[in-house]
Amino acid sequence: MKKAESYKLIHAQLKSLIEGETQIIPNLANASALLNLSLADINWVGFYLVKDNELLLGPFQGKPACIHIPIGKGVCGTAVAQGKTQLVPDVHAFPGHIACDSESNSEIVIPIFVGNTVVGVLDVDSPVFNRFDEIDREGLEEVARILSFGCNWDNI
Repeated sequence: MKKAESYKLIHAQLKSLIEGETQIIPNLANASALLNLSLADINWVGFYLVKDNELLLGPFQGKPACIHIPIGKGVCGTAVAQGKTQLVPDVHAFPGHIACDSESNSEIVIPIFVGNTVVGVLDVDSPVFNRFDEIDREGLEEVARILSFGCNWDNI
C-alpha cells in the first residue's frame, strides 16, 4: 500500500475511533496507539498540550519522554511558537534540539489548532534520518485537524 493510501486509511480509522467521543485524553491515547501501529520506522509518537504557557506531555507511545517543554525550545516548542509544522530530517542539526531519546534522528511536529490558537502538538520521532516527507506532513496535518475538530479542547 502506498503511503498516501495508508494515511487515508489512518484518517478513516481515527474518525471511527473518536466518533461520539470528545474527551481529549482518550482520543489522543487512541490516536497515538493507531499511529504507532500504522507508521513504519518510528520510535515515539504522541502529544504535548499547551498548559500554563509551556508544553506538557500528553498521551504517547514509546519510551518515557520529557514532561515539560518551554514554548520556543526544541522542535515541539518551535512548532508552537511559529504555528507551523516542523519537518526535521536530522534532529542533531536542529538548533536547540531537546534530546529526550538519543536514538531519535528525525522528527516531525504538527501544531494542533483550535481557531487560530495552538492547543498542542503531534510529535513523531524516528531512528531513521530523513524519515518524514511531504506525504507524512500532509497525512499527519490531517490527523491534527481531525483531532482539532473531534475533541472538546475547552478542558485542557
